[in-house]
Amino acid sequence: MTKTSKPAVLTIRNARLADVQAINDLVIKVYKDIPPYTQGMLRGQIAAFHDGQFVVEYEGEIVGYAAGFRIDEATAMAPHTWTEITGGGYAARHDPVGDWFYGMEVCVDPDRRRLRIGQRLYDARRDLCEAQNLKGIVFGGRMPGRLRRKATYPTAHEYLDAVTARKLNDPVIGFHLRSGFEPIGILEGYLKSDAASMGTAAHMVWRNPYYVESHGKGAAFATKETVRVATVQLQARKVTSFEEFIANVEYFVDVTSDYRSDFVVFPELFTLQLLSLEPQKLTPAESIEHLTRYTPRFVEAMQKMAVEYNINIIGGSHPTRAEDGDIQNVAYVFLRDGSVHAQEKIHPTPNERHWWNIKGGDAVHAIPTDCGPIGVLICYDSEFPELARRLVDEGARMLFVPFCTDNRQGYLRVRYCSQARAIENQCYVILSGNVGNLPNVENMDIQYAQSCILTPCDFPFARDGVAAEASENVETVTVADLDLSDLAWAKSQGTVRNLRDRRFDLYKTVWADGG
Repeated sequence: MTKTSKPAVLTIRNARLADVQAINDLVIKVYKDIPPYTQGMLRGQIAAFHDGQFVVEYEGEIVGYAAGFRIDEATAMAPHTWTEITGGGYAARHDPVGDWFYGMEVCVDPDRRRLRIGQRLYDARRDLCEAQNLKGIVFGGRMPGRLRRKATYPTAHEYLDAVTARKLNDPVIGFHLRSGFEPIGILEGYLKSDAASMGTAAHMVWRNPYYVESHGKGAAFATKETVRVATVQLQARKVTSFEEFIANVEYFVDVTSDYRSDFVVFPELFTLQLLSLEPQKLTPAESIEHLTRYTPRFVEAMQKMAVEYNINIIGGSHPTRAEDGDIQNVAYVFLRDGSVHAQEKIHPTPNERHWWNIKGGDAVHAIPTDCGPIGVLICYDSEFPELARRLVDEGARMLFVPFCTDNRQGYLRVRYCSQARAIENQCYVILSGNVGNLPNVENMDIQYAQSCILTPCDFPFARDGVAAEASENVETVTVADLDLSDLAWAKSQGTVRNLRDRRFDLYKTVWADGG
């Protein structure tokens, strides 16, 4: 008799970016009265600490989610709010060498309670603590029965004491107590939107019995994560056909691929060279209108190149007509797996709006790649710090800035702001600009650039915060190796720790899409 194996009905595993939509749907289903996570927050959680994000899958459906990150003991045990300690819901306070696991979320499908999903998720967290030698788990636990018992137990301490003494039952605290957690106090104002808990939470801990005191730098920095990036400082030139333009681009893709680069970035609006094909000089509005017609051919050719040369291409930017009829300045990102992503320019310059009637985009998101999430800020967008912070909170460790500037003042605005973004977000920023002249193309008469690869300013990095830079105003390629593990060190142990030291108790950025 032959036995046939059947696939597991229920599995628990680490969350993946492909799960974000399903997790988002689950969170919306579970939290009726509390604002749910946005997809950007979920991407940030997974990018910040992949090992600490778990999903439970039942018959192919995600029915449970648990999110968390590592944190130092002093922060974990001190009074805090949920927003402060989670970095606004992005797990942005993750510390690669933190000795405690902070549980920021456990979410279970209410239709699947009988499967003990919550218990499975807490067991997975315990296993993680044991595997990574963490001191234990800490979090702020909801007290959903508190509002109904306010008259009898007017303070949070009285309510928690009554539940702990088993004088009354709270479904959440009771579950935590049965699971081996102990309360060490009350977190006032923990989550103000949690009306049932009156905004307070029980400060809960579980101590890992297998924890062994250790010293040293830690495993978080033992493995180097080196990424090779290349920036093309491209000469504007007249072309006689679309094929000639693509051949010129392919030359640089070929060169940077030979250097085994993981990424190559081209300048903003480098496709304006195609306007030299027009038999007569066009008005600015006509120029952009004509250029949008090349979008399908451009995307197809660049996508093919990324796959054939095994390199991720940040394709500068190209004017594109959106579905609503507006023309936007769009950076297409062509990954070597064949996928294509688009990031529109959020802030057109006054010049772009006036001459070309270019409209601003509506969304900015990190883009997943085989080297981790990245972000793209097109030229002027680098001068708006909120955008870079959003991308880094979503997990981006490298920001690519295709730019197009006509003089040194314009270039320096982009350069100085990009350097600031690298410092304040503890990330790498890679710039690529056009050089040379393009006669008969309105608003592209002259170009100025000195493309560069910028770093934070701290001990592991280049002394002046510049990993590499091109000579001014000549066509060239600049290449540098970037160690992503150095960013982890800077965020955890650097001279300054901009991301961790943000005052979430004083300020936050509110996005139209919720963040």
